[in-house]
Amino acid sequence: YPITEDDILMRGSHAWDSALNTVNIGKFNIGPGSIGVCEHSFYEAITHAANRILYGFRVTDMPHVKGNFMEAWLRLVGMKLYQRRSTDYFRNAGPDDRRFLLFNPTSKMKVTLQAEQVMALLWDVIAAKGFERDTHFSTAVLDIAGPSKLEGTVHVNVMLIRKFMKNYFFNPGSFPYIPPTFEARDDAFLFNQGSAHGLGKVQFNDYRPVLDLYKDLPNVATFIRQVELFRELLEKAFPDKLQEMDPSFSLTLGEMFSIVVYAQLIIEQAQIDNLDKDIVNQIFDFMVRDFAGFGLQIYGKHTTNDSQRGYCREIMEIKAVADPAQYERIWKEYVFPLNGEYAMSN
Repeated sequence: YPITEDDILMRGSHAWDSALNTVNIGKFNIGPGSIGVCEHSFYEAITHAANRILYGFRVTDMPHVKGNFMEAWLRLVGMKLYQRRSTDYFRNAGPDDRRFLLFNPTSKMKVTLQAEQVMALLWDVIAAKGFERDTHFSTAVLDIAGPSKLEGTVHVNVMLIRKFMKNYFFNPGSFPYIPPTFEARDDAFLFNQGSAHGLGKVQFNDYRPVLDLYKDLPNVATFIRQVELFRELLEKAFPDKLQEMDPSFSLTLGEMFSIVVYAQLIIEQAQIDNLDKDIVNQIFDFMVRDFAGFGLQIYGKHTTNDSQRGYCREIMEIKAVADPAQYERIWKEYVFPLNGEYAMSN
């Protein structure tokens, strides 16, 4: 096929930048893709379980099954909140506001890993049904591990986001409010690959006022205490060169950082959506547990020093605040009603 001058849109560095960022935009969409796979699977799983009777009980009345559905649904809501808000930063980026360079890789590693957890929770419920070929689930469980593995996405992106950690915690900037963005327009800056240089210089608004918006919620307040300890660890017991060269240590530290970033945008979007605060509180129940889990991993590393272990021990000892009545209300009003809400057509 002959190519003429009329077929060439751009040359040189601009052509390279545009081609590369076309790929980057596609990779950003592995987050929404994972959300779609999980949501379809959730509908299929809860409709299956809610209409089965075992030992005289509806399957969804069994506490462990209800717990799996609750946590899967809450994690799925968190994924949606983060992805929606990170898209606003992506589309409103410019030479003086490059915060998307943190929020995008966090989406690529965090949303996709959350998707794997959601699918694992659901599969533990529907079990053998998940192998039947006439289900969406049988394909979804094979596909869901793909996004987080693209080009080593998790490892690559965790190490990438660590470049922003010092400025995020200790050198905030001042940026105007980014509004929700839905209109069709030419987001030309996204195709400027030159924006990916100098990552360590990118600044962010102070995250603490955002978390404080919901500090009246017990589990958000609990999470804030954990983050304060993590911040103090970074300030007073920052990893030495040996630890920085140890991927098992540096990646786990990056995972903890990613949860703070994840929490910030979840709260921003929850406020925009005027989301039921009970849902926000229950989301932060698993956030507290996840944060403590990574603290445990760092505590157990052979290269962790005593000072770092002290901070990790304190983080681990902070527990989420249970609220059985709130938990039950969310189940009855939001989660169980999804039974029969959607089924794949034949």
